[in-house]
Amino acid sequence: MLQGLMMDYPLTMTHFLERARRYHHDVEIVTKQPDGSLHRYTYGDAYRRVCRLANALTRLGAQPGDRIGSLAWNHYQHFELYFAVPCYGAVMHTLNLRLAPEQLAYVINHAEDRFIFADASLTPMLEAIQPHLKSVERYIIINAPPNFQTALPNVLHYEDILRDEREAFDFPQLDERAAAGLCYTSGTTGNPKGALYSHRSQFIHTIAAGAGDALSLSSTDTVIAVVPMFHANAWALPYLSASLGFKFVLPGPHLRPEALAQLIQDEKVTVAAGVPTLWIGMYQAIKAHGFDVSSLRALIVGGAAFPKNWIEAYEKELGIPVVHAWGMTEMSPMGTSSGTLVARTDLSIDERIAIKTHQGYAPAGVEMRIVGDDGKELPWDGQSVGEIQVRGPWIVGAYYKDDSAAAQFTPDGWFRTGDVATIDPKGLLTITDRTKDLIKSGGEWISSVALENVIMSHPKVLEAAVIAVPNEKWSERPLALIVPRSADDRPTPEELQDLIAAHCAKFWIPDEFRLIESIPKTSVGKFDKKTLRQMYAEGKL
Repeated sequence: MLQGLMMDYPLTMTHFLERARRYHHDVEIVTKQPDGSLHRYTYGDAYRRVCRLANALTRLGAQPGDRIGSLAWNHYQHFELYFAVPCYGAVMHTLNLRLAPEQLAYVINHAEDRFIFADASLTPMLEAIQPHLKSVERYIIINAPPNFQTALPNVLHYEDILRDEREAFDFPQLDERAAAGLCYTSGTTGNPKGALYSHRSQFIHTIAAGAGDALSLSSTDTVIAVVPMFHANAWALPYLSASLGFKFVLPGPHLRPEALAQLIQDEKVTVAAGVPTLWIGMYQAIKAHGFDVSSLRALIVGGAAFPKNWIEAYEKELGIPVVHAWGMTEMSPMGTSSGTLVARTDLSIDERIAIKTHQGYAPAGVEMRIVGDDGKELPWDGQSVGEIQVRGPWIVGAYYKDDSAAAQFTPDGWFRTGDVATIDPKGLLTITDRTKDLIKSGGEWISSVALENVIMSHPKVLEAAVIAVPNEKWSERPLALIVPRSADDRPTPEELQDLIAAHCAKFWIPDEFRLIESIPKTSVGKFDKKTLRQMYAEGKL
């Protein structure tokens, strides 16, 4: 076979780090600190601190391939970890601070994290599970206030370990297929599952995510990452910032709508990225307090569907184009985007909005198909409904140390997303439903099955079914439908709330519990949730 005569150049995160040093060394990274003050420095400053951190990892005894956890908000220290850890040759494991304690302990143990870098404000989460953690040798605390105290053992402080280290580091030549990052799913069916990303996959994903038909970012932008850095690579924004050199704004723990609007106004942000819940709240803050967010040229919305009325509110009332996106942790997470529509001048605003109510188009690098129940591929006709299956260079081919979900990958190399959709002749994806009845609230998954199992463990409950119901703020919320064991001794909402809180994350707790006489069943005896949803829509519950 005749082969191309191209240079064998490894695709690693180190390229983006070095690019930031050489090309963007005078561009700002702005962080809102825990006390509300603003920390400003440049990519050049960040590079020198990344080198110090890499030297500190050497002193701590970190080895290539070690998993290093971060339990932190969006700030410049987390940005430094995003580069120091993978460029050192270790694996960046971002820990989701919204997981229930037992799930957080599970992922730390499953990943075998050696070190955990944690914000001081989040240490109570680790203190609660520390006796169950088997592999953690050191806890490095970030942003500790004066007189900070913790029950965690073997504690170091972030600035202390950097203070005396050199501002230069000889980063190793890495294999592009070596692991760079690790992110776990939300554990909606069984234990959370790990998506292990390679340098190569992260590199290609970054290039594709910033492109004009995806998120459409450039060096002239000022971007605020409201999407958490602990969630699916923060949609590649930290790596895109180093690659493209835009001014990067990080809100820290200040996620209230008023605080975000103020930061966008003050820093003249041009692109903001986050889940629908945040933008619904910020719209209300803008209308109530008159914040000037006219600098925004795009609002990137993902994690859950953004209802049409809110897209219209931003586009028609505020003049801010919405970029609707869809993806998954297993997809790094870029799957589809409507970014290509932002600059379209041949469409009216109503035509653009009509398209943006859908999930968008796949970027170069993602192959997509929809498959029917019989396993056959369905046509792209905008009518046929089937499960979305994807494959590509940044989509996982297996879960980390977990063969239990092998069925989620097809024999011919496609990943079964579990989402059900149509695709029109031009490739526009429209998600119509979800398999396994998952609920997506504020951009986070909730398992209806897991909730049902917890509720039915209550001695006063005979049966329980949980369905998603529309919610203006959170997109969806769980509604629990309960058949009591006895009409004379019914469970109270307070009892059920306490029970769920002991086993699940707090945001999983249903807003409402309704007592009903019976739950409809399918022909094989399963809860008929399709009928329940229809009954809810018709006001029959």
